[in-house]
Amino acid sequence: MRFTKMDYCQFLLSSQVNYTLTHLADHLERFSHDTLTRYLGETRMRPRHLWEKVQPLLEQHDEAFLIFDDTVLDKRYGTKIELVRRQWSGNEKRIVPGIGLVSCVYVHPVSGEFWIIDYRIYEPQHDGKSKLEHVADMFRSARKRGLCFDTVLMDTWYASRDLILLFEENQKRYYCPIKADRQVDDSGGQQPYQRVDSLEWDKRESQRGKRVKLKGFPKEHKVQLFRVEVSTHRTEYVVTNDMAQDSAQGAREVCAVRWKIEESYRDVKQFTGIEACQCRSARIQRNHIHCALQVWTRLREVSYASGRSIQQLKRGLLSEYLRQQLKNPSLSMVPA
Repeated sequence: MRFTKMDYCQFLLSSQVNYTLTHLADHLERFSHDTLTRYLGETRMRPRHLWEKVQPLLEQHDEAFLIFDDTVLDKRYGTKIELVRRQWSGNEKRIVPGIGLVSCVYVHPVSGEFWIIDYRIYEPQHDGKSKLEHVADMFRSARKRGLCFDTVLMDTWYASRDLILLFEENQKRYYCPIKADRQVDDSGGQQPYQRVDSLEWDKRESQRGKRVKLKGFPKEHKVQLFRVEVSTHRTEYVVTNDMAQDSAQGAREVCAVRWKIEESYRDVKQFTGIEACQCRSARIQRNHIHCALQVWTRLREVSYASGRSIQQLKRGLLSEYLRQQLKNPSLSMVPA
């Protein structure tokens, strides 16, 4: 009997704290640590294999959202791992050693169900691609697969000229915040470009937005700009090609869907051990990340079917063990 991908995914699903191959080998009679290492080092698991698992679960909708964002898998104690590089972490608000993961999440506009449908590992020293290029690749892949969606959501980092024009060429709407120092023109060419956070807003513009031109775009290219109050201490400037959008509150509600991807990253990191693999091999790390995302997919599937959160499902494995122990106190390791 051979060790399989299903075996490894079952381990990631069942383990609560320790996700190392050593821990797995300690709980298997048929397979040694070397066998596990050889399997994960030789097998090639691809992003398309994740799509093959997700596709049957996906309820598509013409007005669905496609969200792109990245996260850093913390490897501060694993600097010799091949994929690790120093990069900016939005959670830590500083540069940390880690593995960059760029993902694509599909969100149903009615049910709110969301799925990770594609991903890329940020490894520019290997493939020479930036995170922006990875997003463009995943967008084209979604189009090639015939995926139904209407609106693309992304973070400030991805509000580049090439990506925005790519979405427009494919007749897709987009909403994304831009940096406060982004140069814009709201005067129709009568005044020089200025920082977006230095624009003046009258009452009507605050409520309904304003048309602006982003510096570096074609002459007649205009977007709708909204000033969105995220909190009492934070303001976002959101641009969209959805010219029918005439409400700052409406733009805020659309942008709020973007946090679905943050929810998926939170659950993946907390309940699948995606950051816990200690192997130095880039191939093993890639396969581990792939399996962790597939485990999240399974947890999300059961979560929707049962009406329970992923946390309840994962911790429920321990709860069942505790119930069995309390039913059979004679089996306890604690002496009477």
